[in-house]
Parts: sequence; C-alpha cells; structure tokens
Amino acid sequence: MKRLLTLSSLLFVMTMIMSCGSEQKALTENPLLDEWTTEFGVPPFDQIRTEHYEPAFEAAMLEHNAEIDAIVNSEEEPTFESVIVALDNAGIKLSEICLIFGMISSSDLDAEMQEVQQRMMPLIEEHFNTIMLNDALFAKVKAVYDKRATLGLDDVQMRLVEKTYNDFVRSGALLEGADKERLMQINAELADLSIRFGNNLLAENGSFCLELTDSQVADLPSGVRTQAQEAAASMGKTGYVFTLDKPSMLPFLTYSTDRDLRRELYDGYLMRCNNDNEYDNKQLAEDMARLRVEKAHLLGYDSYSHYVIADQMAGTPEAVYALLDEIFEPALESAKRELEEMQRLFEKDHPGETFEKSDWWFYAEKVRKQKYQLDEEAVRQYLSLDNVRDGMFYLANRLYGITFRPITAPRYHKECTVYQVLDHDQSHIGVLYIDPYPRKSKSGGAWCGNFTEQRYVDGKRKAPVVGIVCNFTPPVGDTPSLLSFDEAETMFHEFGHALHFLFADVRYRGLTEVEGDFVELPSQIMENWAFEPEIMQKYATHHSTGEVIPDNLIRKIQNAALFNQGFTTTELAAAALIDMDIHSLTSYTDMNIVDFETYNLATRRGLIPEIAPRYRYTYFAHIFNGGYSSGYYFYLWAEVLDKDAFAAFKESRDICDRELATSFRYNLLSQGGQRPGMEMYRTFRGADPDKSAMLKARGLWSEPEEQIEEAVVEEFVAPTRFQPGTRPVHDISRTAKTVRPQADVE
Repeated sequence: MKRLLTLSSLLFVMTMIMSCGSEQKALTENPLLDEWTTEFGVPPFDQIRTEHYEPAFEAAMLEHNAEIDAIVNSEEEPTFESVIVALDNAGIKLSEICLIFGMISSSDLDAEMQEVQQRMMPLIEEHFNTIMLNDALFAKVKAVYDKRATLGLDDVQMRLVEKTYNDFVRSGALLEGADKERLMQINAELADLSIRFGNNLLAENGSFCLELTDSQVADLPSGVRTQAQEAAASMGKTGYVFTLDKPSMLPFLTYSTDRDLRRELYDGYLMRCNNDNEYDNKQLAEDMARLRVEKAHLLGYDSYSHYVIADQMAGTPEAVYALLDEIFEPALESAKRELEEMQRLFEKDHPGETFEKSDWWFYAEKVRKQKYQLDEEAVRQYLSLDNVRDGMFYLANRLYGITFRPITAPRYHKECTVYQVLDHDQSHIGVLYIDPYPRKSKSGGAWCGNFTEQRYVDGKRKAPVVGIVCNFTPPVGDTPSLLSFDEAETMFHEFGHALHFLFADVRYRGLTEVEGDFVELPSQIMENWAFEPEIMQKYATHHSTGEVIPDNLIRKIQNAALFNQGFTTTELAAAALIDMDIHSLTSYTDMNIVDFETYNLATRRGLIPEIAPRYRYTYFAHIFNGGYSSGYYFYLWAEVLDKDAFAAFKESRDICDRELATSFRYNLLSQGGQRPGMEMYRTFRGADPDKSAMLKARGLWSEPEEQIEEAVVEEFVAPTRFQPGTRPVHDISRTAKTVRPQADVE
C-alpha cells in the first residue's frame, strides 16, 4: 500500500510536476482547484473530468499541510483564534474535493474513477491520520483546551474547543510510539478494506440479472413488464430483465406467480458477495471486525461499539440494546401473526410446501388486497416522481415559506434536475440536485449529501449545494416514473436530510455535525407528512387523467398504515442488532461471519426463517462501507424523536403549523452541532421525547405500568451531557457518502 508523502517529498514532486508544461496546464486549469465562476457556486461539473481528481487531491493536501505547519510553527502563545479557528479553517479545499469525489463516486463510478478511488483514498486517510496524530499540533490544541475557562469564550466557541480536543483524543492523540504507529496502520487497512467491500458489492449487484420470456412475465402489471423490457434492451438483450435493484426486484417479488423465479431472484439478493468468488466479502468483513476490536482497545474502549456510542446520544451499547430488544421482540411476534394470515393463502396455493423468505412480498400483497382492498399498483398511478417532488416542495413551502426554482446549471449526469432554494424573503438558501434513477455505475439505495457545505466567509454565509440521489422506478415509454409507497416515503426522507443541510447556519465548520443517532430526525420526521390526507390531496393526482386521489383510496391507505409493520420492523431491528453484535465483541477470534449472524439472529433471538435481516454482513454497506458501524440503530433511536416531534404538530391541530415549523427550523435544523442534540430537542418540544408515539406508529404499543415506563424513558434520555459529534474530520466515508435512509434497499 502506498504511504503518504512527507511534506518535503510532496514539495519535490510538485516542483517536478510543474516543470512539465502539459502537467502544469493540467494543474493550473484544474476546475477543482480554480475559483468557480458558476452561478450560486455550484461545482463546474461540465468541466470536471476524472483525470482532474488526483492532481487536485495532491495539491489540496499540500496546501492543507502548509496550513497545519503555519499553526504548529507559530511562535505566538496558543489562542482560540490562532489554533482552534485556524485549524477549523484549514483544509477547506481538500474537504470540498472530498465531498465532490465522494458524491460522484457513489453516483457514477466507472472503472477510471474506481482506480482513482483505490489510489487516493488510502493516501487521504493517511494524510488526515498524520494531522490528527501530530504531537506538536495536539500540544497547541491542548494548551487552548486546558485554559478554555479563562478565555471568555461564548457557548459555541467553548463547544468548538471541547469538540476539537475530543476529536484528537478519539483519533489517538494520547497514544505514544508503537501504539500510535499501529493505529495509523489499522486506519489505513480499514480504509482499503472498506473500498474493496464497496467495489465488490457494486460488481456483484451489476453482474446478476434474471432474463425472462413473454410467458414468464405474463402475470405482471404492464408497467413492470415494460420496465423489464427496456432494461433488457439497454443491456443489448431480448426479452425481459430483472436485477437486484429495488425498483426492479420488489415488483417482481410482489406480483410474479412463479414461485421458483421469485426464489431465484431473492436468493441472488441474499447471497450477494457470499458466493466464494472474486467478489466475496466474508473475509473483508471479518478482517474489519478484527481491526475494529484492536482499534477500540488501543483507544481504551472495551469494544468498537463502546468507542462509537460513547460519542452519541445513546451513550452506551447497553442503552442501544435496551431499545432494540424492546422493539425486536414485539415486532417479531407481530410478524408471526402476519405470517399466519399469509400462511392460510399460501397453503391453498401450495399444499404441503413450506413458506419461504421469497414468498413474503407476494402473499403480503394478497393480504393487503383482501383485507384492506388496497392495491399498491393502483396507488402508484397517483405517485409519479414529479407529483411526489412537487408534494414535498409544497410541504416545505407550507412549513417554512421556502420555494424551489428550476435552474439551468452544470450537471454531473443528464438525469439530474437542479433547483435554487429561496427563503420566505426570496433570499438565496442553497442549490438542490436530484438524481433519481438507477444505473449500473450508481451505488444502491438512496442518500443525500453535500457537494459544498454551508460555511462562513468574511462574516457572510456561503450557501450549500446539496444532492439527493435515489434508485427509483424509471419512466417507461410514455409512462412517467411511478413510485411505490416505500419510494415515495424515501423521497420525503431524503428531502428531510436536504432541508437539514440547506437550513444550516453554523459559525464554525467543526460544529456542522450532529450526533449520529440525531441525524435521522430531520429526515424521518418528513415521512410523517407523506401520506397525510391533507398533503396527499395537494400532490397525488393520476398521471394520465389528472384526477386527484379519491378520498376512499386515501382512507384505505390510512387503514392499512400498520399493515406488514411487524415484518418491516423485524427486518430493520434485526439488521441493527447484528451490527451491534459484530461491533460489541470485546475480543476477536477467527469466525465464520455467516454462522455468527445465524447464531445471533436465529438461535439466540429466535428470528423466524421466513424473514431475513434487511442487510446481511456480506452486503451491509452501511457498516462496512458507509460510516454507520455500530450505528444502524440510529434510524430507530431517531424515530423515537421524529414521532414525538410530529406529535407536536398533531397536537396543534394544524400539521403545517408555521410557528412550530419555525421553531423546528431554528432550534434544530439550522443549529448543526452547535448544541447537544437532546438539548436542541428539548428546546423545541419543551420536554423529553416520549417513546410511546414511535411504538404506536409501528403497532407495537401496549400500556405499561406507569413506574416502568418512567424508568425506560429516563434510560433513553439520560446521556444528555456534552458529547462531541461522531465523525472525525478525516472520515471520508461519512464526509462523502453522507447518510442513507431507513427505507433503502441496495
């Protein structure tokens, strides 16, 4: 593996490069390094080429090193401005390039970009490790930290000092000698393993396709057939093709009457990177688990989950397990009751046979139609992508008075649409890109992230450029993109993340982060509005007739709101549990990670064979390639907050109450990490979060004895002390790929 060049060797290399005319031109005309003249400060995507990234990374690292050297070599007494603020302002160009590269490599990763990723990410990882383990720099930070109480700092400045110091400590600044060197080696190995894990998954996703004939798809809805036919044509094939992308796979599992084909497709999904081939991820996942145990021990923690969660709202793994166990057990019982309903229909179709994982979607849809007279395919006709997008824009205007204006701007892919975001006073808030459809070069799932972050320049707010990236059902012929329930909900979810980024008004870059188990609150609360009758009547119109969705169909949607929640909650909680299990190891011995997963779910917790966790280890990108290790529980923890927060709007008798929304914006969304998450939440709600709203929303609520409920709530909200943000500044996976939704499937 390559080593990071020292400052002197980098200077030599850069001097040699700049002596070459052609290379000098490549550097001086590199759009990633030049000052952008684009409107609203969007990246000049029309000028950026893959070959620009590597020299841009190298030049930006050199600049960052020079900024660090200036702090270290200063002879003046360390002060808040000369050390903490200077460090906060260092590396802006490098961070900006990392953001752009991370978003593009997730959205449009070709072979050339993949090569750059494999070459540069280990170098960048080591670059930041070197800074965070720089003894002289840490000494300057510690000098300010030790005298912070005497510096006359305001609350935000004090939080920045404490967070900066804690980031260094959590990165290993207190280690010495061999331990420090070993930590750097571990970080480099983890970065490499993470990249390989993600690339294997991308390759495995792209290599599977189910090729079918006319007779094999005759029972599918016409839109599903046409989509599969176009997918085949795009691959140069005849007939119909189904892939492991959610918009392709789930309609087939839902509507195909051919049980063997359903099994073949779903098995392809479940066995990703577990086929003992060149893309197998078992050993990579095991190696990452082993290295994370060692890293935790070096940093003084019992396990990696102790290390991660110490910096979250939850505080301890025990608090996380308490919440997950309280959810998993009743959810599993609910799923068993759902299975009993489906089993009766299944036995009529397949007497004497065994219900399997791949049967769930087909028979769930049968029960939905029979019990609730609700046909998801009929609802899709009202949920075109344009409708759902307009609905979330309408909602944002009702809540916050903001508007979205389509603009012409450089795009990194032709399928992107771009919007200027204007505040209620028509001032500029930021720019939003939406990239909705799957392609072979795009990672699975959905996410939202920054191309550029909000920050202050010369005392003025610099607005962010934000991107929502999804893998939704694409248009088919003359039929627009028609979204499923899950896809529409996911769109609102990612839009919530976008609003969080767009509303940010944070004085210091080092305080942009919130705790990981808080970060899903702004996104998940938006899901609550998606299917509210008052909102649906404004955006859900039939794509061909223009008819507003009928009241009786909305009532059916409302009546079926708890349908299949046992299954949905069980698969989600199961994934969160295996994430905790692998990262709560206090020691590591050689394991078979598939057996480890099976033991913890089936043997230890009784997960029924008809349900798989939402993610299995070999394709669990969140925890092995996405910055969510020991953090997949974030979605459920934040759901306690989002359901309780939405209850405030319900209690107001106006779900779009402008006064409440204004409080939510300025007390939570705009604050970044300038205050602890629970403190921000209490300011908005006026009380601690009540867990009952989440349990009721998932159909898991049963009235407990009063004193027991009080104890549980107290356990949930106990960790309210100052806790710095979760992401170290050098964690490229979190910086670049940002967040993924509860509803996403790869």
